[in-house]
Amino acid sequence: MSEKKKMQTELEQRRESTQATRPEIQKVDFVWMNGELVAWDNATVPVMTHSLHYGTGVFEGIRGYGSEDKLYVFRLGEHFERLLESARICDLECKYTSTEFENACVDLLRANKIRGDCYIRPIVFVGFSGINLGFINYPIDAAIVAFPFKQYFAKAGLDVCVSSWTRIYDPVTPPMAKICGNYVNSVFAKREAAKNGYDEAIMLNATGKVSEATGENIFVVKDEELVTPSVGSSILKGLTRDTIIFLSKKLGVEIIEREVGRSELYTADEIFLTGTAAGIAPVLSVDKKPVGNRKVGAVTEKLAKAYFDLVVGRETFGRDDWVTRVY
Repeated sequence: MSEKKKMQTELEQRRESTQATRPEIQKVDFVWMNGELVAWDNATVPVMTHSLHYGTGVFEGIRGYGSEDKLYVFRLGEHFERLLESARICDLECKYTSTEFENACVDLLRANKIRGDCYIRPIVFVGFSGINLGFINYPIDAAIVAFPFKQYFAKAGLDVCVSSWTRIYDPVTPPMAKICGNYVNSVFAKREAAKNGYDEAIMLNATGKVSEATGENIFVVKDEELVTPSVGSSILKGLTRDTIIFLSKKLGVEIIEREVGRSELYTADEIFLTGTAAGIAPVLSVDKKPVGNRKVGAVTEKLAKAYFDLVVGRETFGRDDWVTRVY
């Protein structure tokens, strides 16, 4: 087989393997919309909805975990607080409080009889009125969708690349807010990676430093020291990231927040990604260069176990308020 043919075959195999990372959405009975439970098929918006055309909305991703006939939702309050912070940054006047959203979320899970692992997607968005970019006096709508969900990445370890696309930054659009339109930046990077046979992409910021993956924060381990890009690196201040920083301190793992150079990805002992959907996802290679021995490292494994114990209510680490029990 020629070298060119071998490369084409390898790329096709890698592309096929990335298909396993596509999570499917399972239809449920109800969606919460503007204060009411609405049948799934009736939870629709007009085609001229402002946010559909301009990305004028904010959202959250929240996880629920089923364990021993119980359902726990992780950091429910903090997620809705961040949703409202994102809305303020975007000048969206949301009429619901964090507590009202929390109660609606729990009611929705119970109405849909969801007891296993699930994903919850709240969204606040500019509704149907006109095409004016300023959306003055336009309706601000809100919805919550919850559906069964196991895992975002099907693979135990990821092969990633450094993207050719630069991560958004504050003078352009604020990366600290989960704005719907912001994620086109991530879509470009994710599709580029998938087309080249990678599971995920790492994005650099405007100064060439490591920022984050398309939907996850990144942690790098070198000589048993854990490093993660600082808030000024054009990252989203992830709640899973915050949880790992908390757990690191609890477990005696040295953690540093600072700028991270691209070359550090190639010399790391361990790398892992963190996100609500992804959980803790070990990285086995970057740009086809192996990370450590291409196995899940000791620090990653230690933190992943502690994180899982925390989200399923097995261990609180002193943060009983982080877990909301639905059943």
